[in-house]
Amino acid sequence: MANHKSALKRVRSDEAKRVRNKYQHKTTRNAIRDLRATTSKKEAEKQFPKVASMLDKLAKRNIIHKNKAANLKSGLAAHIAKL
Repeated sequence: MANHKSALKRVRSDEAKRVRNKYQHKTTRNAIRDLRATTSKKEAEKQFPKVASMLDKLAKRNIIHKNKAANLKSGLAAHIAKL
């Protein structure tokens, strides 16, 4: 276990960050799944800006890589265009 007070605090803060990152990542994945399941083009176009924003935020905070976010957004845009 940690030997210093600051190391103990780091353990606590890392756990809090891990939980928050996991929540944000899972919420975004669910939003992507819901968008892909949508059959209405109008509804999908309405959801897309929110999902794209979520992906950008994850990339900005280094939860996912920026290229992964770009690839997901590109795939979702193509999916919407096909509807």
